[in-house]
Amino acid sequence: MIPLTLAEVATAVDGRLVAADPDVRVTGSVEFDSRKVNAGGIFVAFPGEKVDGHDFAEGAVEAGVVAVLGTREVPGVPMVLVDDARDAMGRLARAVVDRLPQLTVVGLTGSSGKTTTKDLIAQLTARLGATVAPPGSFNNELGHPYTALKAGPETRYLVMEKGARGIGHVRYLCELVPPRISVVLNVGTSHIGGFGSQANIALAKGELVEALPADGLAVLNADDRLVAAMASRTD
Repeated sequence: MIPLTLAEVATAVDGRLVAADPDVRVTGSVEFDSRKVNAGGIFVAFPGEKVDGHDFAEGAVEAGVVAVLGTREVPGVPMVLVDDARDAMGRLARAVVDRLPQLTVVGLTGSSGKTTTKDLIAQLTARLGATVAPPGSFNNELGHPYTALKAGPETRYLVMEKGARGIGHVRYLCELVPPRISVVLNVGTSHIGGFGSQANIALAKGELVEALPADGLAVLNADDRLVAAMASRTD
């Protein structure tokens, strides 16, 4: 992540600092697994059904994080308090991406082949400049900002896989990390139970090209009529 002060982090996530020095700079990574935290980073504490990340806040500070992003105070722990930790993580990712004008974001979606294609694209862009891409199929509301927060001043390409369980999901991910290049592979019938129809799947996948700027680039599979038809949904 790019270096930010805790004051800047709090502003980005619409949070409140508690027992934290606003001038301290974040120089490490943002992690939600307390086993992966590092010196200078931030630990995001998610409340879960069986495990509450706040219970690991003290240990994260002992491991070197400068603050914990969470939803309730932990005595003696420097905190960035927010209403929703996942939403705050997404806001922070957007703030980081907005501060990296040299970054080209490649977003891709499809009913099948997303992860393999993401890996292929990342291997190609890595020949052109420093590239960040998610591990495996880390393509949801948590994996998306987590991956984007790995980008730094040296990063030139951010290759993002976008999954969807319903209409509006891809649009939301694009709001977190706006694409410059959008790739739509295919429209199949996976998860059709949640979408209701293949037409709705196409509607959801096409949100990726709708998110492009006027000078963006849409790469559409001409062999898939539902994908090819998305050309009308972007300039």
